[in-house]
Amino acid sequence: MDYIPQITVLVLILVIIGIIYSAYRKIKRKVQDFSQMAFGTNDLSEGFAKAQEEYASTPKSVSGLTSLYLPKIVKDFPDFQFNEMKDRSNNVLTSYLLAISAKDKNILSEGNDELVNQLENHITMLDNREQNEKFDRIKIHRTEINQYRKSAGRCIVTFQSSVEYYHYFTDSNGKVVNGSKTTKFQSRYNVDLIYIQNRDLIKTETDYALGVNCPNCGAPISSLGAKHCEYCGTPVIELNIKAWTFSDVKELGN
Repeated sequence: MDYIPQITVLVLILVIIGIIYSAYRKIKRKVQDFSQMAFGTNDLSEGFAKAQEEYASTPKSVSGLTSLYLPKIVKDFPDFQFNEMKDRSNNVLTSYLLAISAKDKNILSEGNDELVNQLENHITMLDNREQNEKFDRIKIHRTEINQYRKSAGRCIVTFQSSVEYYHYFTDSNGKVVNGSKTTKFQSRYNVDLIYIQNRDLIKTETDYALGVNCPNCGAPISSLGAKHCEYCGTPVIELNIKAWTFSDVKELGN
């Protein structure tokens, strides 16, 4: 008779185990069904890894408003060459990131004092933290005009770029403390291209040398897109590569 309670307990344990196992099987099937539907695989961890890889390999979209703003820019600056300026913007962005990686401002392809100061401040920040920031295998997927505005004596064309790279931070011993050497990272950047329209209105003294001067009398050409000197009447041939410069590189949030 003493065996009956023990058998009863054993049966109850077996029933509970059966219920738990059955519930586990149902949950597992549901997880597999979800994983198959969402990721195309029955293994959820494999699905998440696959999704993460696809996310890391998918370029960010850019707010391309070139068709809207380019006609306005060309109206103000008939000699503005979009492809030339886009290539310059890509070179500035790439060289800016490489300059951070090398902690060498001289790698920056071009830019005014504002951009150089921005780069120097970033490098100083890394030095203060005793860290290095690396951008490897940089690839620019797409670059478009995102904005065109006129303010404080400037005309500003903002290019927006979709960028891919391997991004990570290392400590003074070369150990990776953030990011990854093996996982791609997708991001977006805005790069500002500026033209000094009126030197009397600009707020930053470092920009004084960016305007166009008359080749005859040396007077500053302040009027937007002027073709003649207002002082001596000498025709002015504006060279885009001299009149335009880059002033800011900014990473956008996700």
